[in-house]
Amino acid sequence: MPLLNSQYEAIMRSYAKRQARNRQEQEERLAHIYNLIPQLPSLEASLASLRADKVRAAIEGDTAAQEHLTQELDKLCNAREQLLSAHGYTLQDLSASYTCPDCHDTGYIGTEKCHCFLQAEIDLLYHQSHLNDVLKRENFHTFSYSWYDKADQDIMKRRVMEVQLFIEAFDKEFQNLFLMGDVGTGKTFLSNCIAKELMDTGHSVVYLTAFQLFQLLSKAVFGGKQPEEADRQAYPYIFDCDLLIIDDLGTELPNSFTVSQFFLCINERILRRKSTLISSNLNMNVLQSIYSERTSSRIISSYTILQLPGKDIRIRKKLQPGA
Repeated sequence: MPLLNSQYEAIMRSYAKRQARNRQEQEERLAHIYNLIPQLPSLEASLASLRADKVRAAIEGDTAAQEHLTQELDKLCNAREQLLSAHGYTLQDLSASYTCPDCHDTGYIGTEKCHCFLQAEIDLLYHQSHLNDVLKRENFHTFSYSWYDKADQDIMKRRVMEVQLFIEAFDKEFQNLFLMGDVGTGKTFLSNCIAKELMDTGHSVVYLTAFQLFQLLSKAVFGGKQPEEADRQAYPYIFDCDLLIIDDLGTELPNSFTVSQFFLCINERILRRKSTLISSNLNMNVLQSIYSERTSSRIISSYTILQLPGKDIRIRKKLQPGA
């Protein structure tokens, strides 16, 4: 989802704080090590000088000098390692430490956003949409089978087990889920359980109702003076997040645009091998009549379809005092 300038700046400020904190920690660590091993600074200076001499020898094409300097560098490097080891340290203790070793806490790898930046964006959007509060209430720890009839409890336990297997295998095999069931049978709750488990393990998860998804796509295609730029901002979140959750499919107003964009969305994510979770009150026959046989065929062939049992839990909660 496109970030506002203020949101982007907030993330970049967090990176600046992270860099400053890590720099300070490194400086304090080096000061402690140099104080404990007073020979080390001069040894480091000698190594830097030899490296500079080796570069000059390479430029001048002096192979004999290069070989000699390489041998001298090896001797000093070994001496440094032995000196550090004698005091319980390694070369890693002299190096800068990064919260994200992939982008060195810059947020970017080359010109592309790092995975940690994408997660920071999604975390920010989750926080600002108050979904974090929802996930505190709706997760596997608060899930209860007591709202289901006895016969439905066994079915629901199997569904939860299948969902947990989906989570466990998430990084090993490409999977998609389609949760079907009547209104109030726990589809959104179960989707939130999955979202929390994956977010807690560092996966990027985007949750959108069907209405929000098509509204976002509509703005990307038709809104603003430069829709191409809007596409570039909106589509990465839809197409590249680790898990896209599309909740309540069928509650939006279907038309030719939503039908074509829905197929584009699920097909593109399948091609990119990015998992998608869809929940809907619609059965497959109705789904096919609304979104086309091509779309329903793609779902049937590429999704694990789970039918949730039971009656409207929300009504039961309202009717039960203290629930």
